[in-house]
Amino acid sequence: MPVQLERRIRLPPDARSAGRARRMVQASLGELDPEREADLADTTILLASELCENAVLHAGTEFEVTVTITDDEVVVAVADRGAGPLELHLSQPRQRYGRAATHGRGLALVQRLATAWGTRHDNDGRHTVWFSMVRRVRPDRTVPLEPVSDNERVFAAAEQARWLLHVPPGLAGRLEPLELVGELVRRLRELLGADLVAVEVDEADGAGSAELVRDGAERPTRTGAALAAALEVRLPMTAPLRGSLRVSGSEIEDERTRDLVELTANRVAMAVEARWLRGVDQRRRAWMTYLAETSELLGQSLDVELAVAVVPQVVVPRLGRWCAVHLVDPTHQLRLAALTHADEDRLPELRAVLDPDATPGLPPELAQRLAGLVRDGSAPVRFAVPTDGIALALRARGTTIGTLIVGRPQDRPHTPEDIMMAGDVARRAALSIHNAQSTAAHVDVSQALQHALLPRALPVVPGVEFAAEYLSASSGSDVGGDFYDVLTVDPTHWHVAIGDVCGKGARAAARTGLVRDVLRVLVRDGRPLPRAVEMLNDVMMEAEDPLQFCTLAAAMVSRSRPGTAGLDVELLLAGHVQPVLIRADGTASLVGTFGSAVGLVPQMRLECTTHHLDPGDVFLAYTDGVTERRRGREQFGPDRLLEVAAEAAGRSAKQVVAAVREAVERFSAEALDDDVALLAIRAAR
Repeated sequence: MPVQLERRIRLPPDARSAGRARRMVQASLGELDPEREADLADTTILLASELCENAVLHAGTEFEVTVTITDDEVVVAVADRGAGPLELHLSQPRQRYGRAATHGRGLALVQRLATAWGTRHDNDGRHTVWFSMVRRVRPDRTVPLEPVSDNERVFAAAEQARWLLHVPPGLAGRLEPLELVGELVRRLRELLGADLVAVEVDEADGAGSAELVRDGAERPTRTGAALAAALEVRLPMTAPLRGSLRVSGSEIEDERTRDLVELTANRVAMAVEARWLRGVDQRRRAWMTYLAETSELLGQSLDVELAVAVVPQVVVPRLGRWCAVHLVDPTHQLRLAALTHADEDRLPELRAVLDPDATPGLPPELAQRLAGLVRDGSAPVRFAVPTDGIALALRARGTTIGTLIVGRPQDRPHTPEDIMMAGDVARRAALSIHNAQSTAAHVDVSQALQHALLPRALPVVPGVEFAAEYLSASSGSDVGGDFYDVLTVDPTHWHVAIGDVCGKGARAAARTGLVRDVLRVLVRDGRPLPRAVEMLNDVMMEAEDPLQFCTLAAAMVSRSRPGTAGLDVELLLAGHVQPVLIRADGTASLVGTFGSAVGLVPQMRLECTTHHLDPGDVFLAYTDGVTERRRGREQFGPDRLLEVAAEAAGRSAKQVVAAVREAVERFSAEALDDDVALLAIRAAR
């Protein structure tokens, strides 16, 4: 393709050479259409500046800049005779002053912004880095080849300001804010001929003011020589940001320099604020994710100990080096509930200081502040012993349930943002712990109610063995409807009952208590078993709740007539599964005749059956949680129950119950889905 223009300049490895090369490239690109190719020109100048800066910094030899313009593209090449490949220098990120340096980004920018780029190494040691930019339009005229020229163009004041500050939107949108600041600083130094231009910013993050961008270096002064002039202009930024733009050099003109520096400071301030706001937005998104994950972790358990143990784990090390949770106990004293430290070796030492029951215990200053938080539920407070940190009240539903203590992060105090996030975590933690405590209290009440529905102890009678076991499908707040009962009517008669009230929860528990107590009263008054169950049915029907029916196996156990060994059992089944009669000779069978469930229909159909237990025989009653125990689609079933019972023949009542329970548990590894009640009566030998 025909060449419209080609210019070349050879420069020494001097700090001012990059500026001369830049102006040569800018003059060459002046042949482009300024309205239609302004973005192309600015991008080309930026990338050429980066390569020239890299040649000065890393090669340390004389370098040559070539600009070639054709109908289709602009090609810029920078050649030097450095000791090694330039990309090896530029591939490593560089850090200065605790933040990103402005150098070391050359090839990264070239790769991102240029249409194509590459490097070439000649046998004579010459090393060339080039890039090309595609032109969007083709000029109608052809510019003849121009010879090499080192003449520098003199810019008017308006041109200087435009060249200094104007960055096309297309290019500005592709540059990171820090890269844009570096470009503006480099332009200002070249325009003023300054030795150094630096931007210092304090981002209110607790780290103080730090140098964000630097271009050039302070000129060393000889003994007795005058110090280089310096000018510092404040960056007009919104609080809490603060910063300044500093220019130093021996040939700074006050009026002209201040005007240009103030113009640049305004443009730099916008870029720095944009960078800071982007960081704020990223941190806000990170905090939102952190809080969402914290809520998820805190909500995974309703166990108090687990809920408390999670709190320090989500705080450390995000908000501090260590964290402790104190809860208010029933005596209104603080006790240490959870503790963690980023350095696990420090935990014993920290525990000795933060545990009120340990030695030496809480420091007086910290103890006083924690007591104030519990009493008043005030805002977060700072403390200095055992280390710097903050303490917050754990409040839920208007009650202070404890305190959250967070030690300071490493190498800095807590920022206002840290304190705000810690307060948010404290609110979530308090709600999680309070919910767990409420659930635990509910579970305690439910379990106490469940145990209250069962007899405290079984009778101990010569010649008769009683054994029972209850397996709850829930260890939580759900109260099952299964129950069993043994009542001594007189020294020779015992009322035995086992049943299953439909449903779970408080309603089922209330109905279970009704069934047990009413049946006890009726039997104790001497009513026959069928009549007692019919009257119980009348009481159940008065509730007019067909969903609260009950299956019941009731029996009257009595000693056999004089001269006859064993026990007599009068059995009545009201919708309940058939009990098992286990003979001492190893046989087992289901006994009893089915009847209507209690509370289901007004007129019951009941039939009593009588069975005799010889010495060594066992009468085993159970609820349907035994036979309906599932393993996939398979049920434990009555046949398997009879096999287990027959194998347990000849054993004590307690051993028979244990054998059936173990068989049911072995049948399936899954958790129980229904309560299991077992009651065995054995005629002793």
